[in-house]
Parts: sequence; structure tokens; C-alpha cells
Amino acid sequence: MVQASDRSGTVEIDGLKYDWELLSEPQLSSSDGWKGMTISLRERDMPRAAILEFPPPKRLMRGLPKGRLHINNAIASRGIRAALSAGWEPSSRGKPTVFMVDANGD
Repeated sequence: MVQASDRSGTVEIDGLKYDWELLSEPQLSSSDGWKGMTISLRERDMPRAAILEFPPPKRLMRGLPKGRLHINNAIASRGIRAALSAGWEPSSRGKPTVFMVDANGD
């Protein structure tokens, strides 16, 4: 289970502050099967968020217990850099941009 202090944080990238927050842990959906965790990314004081959707952990798909989730500033930093290079524009208006993280973490 994720501890409360592991559910959010702030990182600095290229002089800008970004806040991240765990939105959902991996969960079993009756219609879609296992879904991975999702985290929200937002540049401080900017209107548009990015949502990272991770694949479900392989251990869940094999029927093993959840175990401890590993989300931290390093993972959030890599996600922010990847979202920015994939076209996320934090200063634009609109719905959050959703990015699927592949099984390799890219």
C-alpha cells in the first residue's frame, strides 16, 4: 500500500516546479481487467495537467498480491520529461493530456 507521504511530491526540472500526485493504484475492473496506477503531473501555476497511465504490474496479472507501489520523485521526473517531449504543453488550456506508459517504462 502507498503511504500518504508517497502519494504526492514536487520536483524541479529546468528551473520549473512540477507537482505530481498518485490518482489511482492498480485495480481490477470488471470490464477491462487489471488497470495500472495513474499519476497526475502539473507545472506549478499552469492550467493543463498530464495524466500518466502505467500498465498493470505483471505480478497482479499472475494472481500474486499487490505488494508495495513504487512511485517517487525520480519516476515523476522521468514522466514529466517524457510527457514534455511527447507534446504536453502545461501552459495551454483544455482537458488533461493522457499518456500511456509502455511496459518498459517509456
